[in-house]
Amino acid sequence: MAWIASQAYYRVQREVSEGQQRCSVSDRRIDLYHDRITTHRREFQLAHVFDISYRRIGGGIGMLYLHTSIGVFPYTVNTDPMPFITCFKSMPSEKPSE
Repeated sequence: MAWIASQAYYRVQREVSEGQQRCSVSDRRIDLYHDRITTHRREFQLAHVFDISYRRIGGGIGMLYLHTSIGVFPYTVNTDPMPFITCFKSMPSEKPSE
């Protein structure tokens, strides 16, 4: 199934080894489907995603937050996530099944 919208994000991993710090940056994406949102390691059913918000940090960088039934998940973005958020908010909402 093809995604409806996609948002790039990245993860910075810092490692200290032998007294030196190394940073590696991994480019990843969040994909919105008709029934779920997927990230590199997680999958959220849309019925369990309550909201998506964005907070700008500065220098073109911001945090995209997925508000879900199991917690809030932050993702670092360096592109405007508003098209992704608008697409999510236009999706029909469903209540989680108990």
